[in-house]
Amino acid sequence: MNTVSKISFALVMIALFSFTNISKDQFFKINLKITVLDELGNIQEGASVKLFLNEEDYQKEKNAISKAQFTDEKGVVVYKELESREYYILVEKDDLNNNGGAVKTDKLQEKKVNKINIIID
Repeated sequence: MNTVSKISFALVMIALFSFTNISKDQFFKINLKITVLDELGNIQEGASVKLFLNEEDYQKEKNAISKAQFTDEKGVVVYKELESREYYILVEKDDLNNNGGAVKTDKLQEKKVNKINIIID
């Protein structure tokens, strides 16, 4: 083997070794895509969305896991790098909200796009 071949081989081995030490969490983040609609199915841009870890915090509207995010022109908010668990969701826009409606997700799944539609009225 010539010097160039040896260096190339060494670089390939280092790259392979480095790749095998990357955890699967670095590739498969758990994300949640929330789409907000009104009772007629119209997209709701600019709706405030908050996630909570438990029902008590949701009811008291305290300890949200992050600042409120606002839906885009497609009525969508995406939360990234979440845990595989259930979340409580509070959505508000003007005098509309999801109280009494869908407020809890199923347990979020890894390696899958987790999606939920929230109706506010």
